Amino acid sequence: MSAKKPTVLFVCVHNAGRSQMAAGFMRELAGDTVEVLSAGSEPKEGINPVAVAVMLEVGIDISNQQPKILTTEAVIDADAVITMGCGDACPIFPGKRYEDWVLEDPAGQDIEFVRRVRDEIRVRVENLLKELLP
Repeated sequence: MSAKKPTVLFVCVHNAGRSQMAAGFMRELAGDTVEVLSAGSEPKEGINPVAVAVMLEVGIDISNQQPKILTTEAVIDADAVITMGCGDACPIFPGKRYEDWVLEDPAGQDIEFVRRVRDEIRVRVENLLKELLP
């Protein structure tokens, strides 16, 4: 009998940069061992093209993703909720694992800046994955 695979929800304000990059790394690194969700408290129309470009540099295509609105259901479904600057917009439920990753917003920034954010996200996703799947 296998245990239920963990679900991770990555949340930022626009669901166009940080949370999408984190979700992309988690999907790539965890394969089908983790259910990956991402959402935003105020989602944009599309993914930040600079975020798409820097993820392609490391072989991960997030161009087909669409920003989604954060729902209470997504938080309820998640085992771990990783927030990135969405403040009080994220509902809190007892018994969930919450982490707030303080990451600078890549919106409107140049490619060098977004690469640094991407690389920091990768390290955090790798560490989270080690904790979720020891």
